[in-house]
Amino acid sequence: MTSPRLGSLVSVPWQDRPDLLAPPVAAALGAWPDAARQVGVVEIDPGLADTAAMTEAYDVPLAASANCVLVSGRRAGEERIAACVVRADTRADVNSVVKRLLDVRKASFHPMERAVEESSMEYGGITPVGLPGGWRLLVDAAVACIDVAIIGSGVRRSKLLLPGAALARLPGAEVVEGLAG
Repeated sequence: MTSPRLGSLVSVPWQDRPDLLAPPVAAALGAWPDAARQVGVVEIDPGLADTAAMTEAYDVPLAASANCVLVSGRRAGEERIAACVVRADTRADVNSVVKRLLDVRKASFHPMERAVEESSMEYGGITPVGLPGGWRLLVDAAVACIDVAIIGSGVRRSKLLLPGAALARLPGAEVVEGLAG
């Protein structure tokens, strides 16, 4: 695999630096056939993990960043959770599209403490790779068009680089037109 490059970031194959990944992310990458040849990891300053700071510090185009937000709602006493992946220059349409897809009366961002505990990932590093089973994975169609996308790695001290089309092929991914408003 050639190491994906983005802005001033040059990645290494994820297998070379599993120490830069949250355990569920490393496990998911190991089980995902596309990962071996398409996914790189890059170490960053954890203080710059938030999208705006990271894009500025590492000269990464905002449109290359894909954010993963967790949304939940209830229907008939059952909690429904979805990870929504959208380009960082957009926002997930939680109150319309996500609410309809989850078939809930009210959808809201999953509480931070629960998101961290249930995903086994750090806040600011939550990624669509390695999420718990039973959670839906909704990927905005525009994300699939990103040549080299940068996403979380499960920890704040690194990021994953991979083709946006690979995000659309993650196990269980549902590509949704108009997920971002």
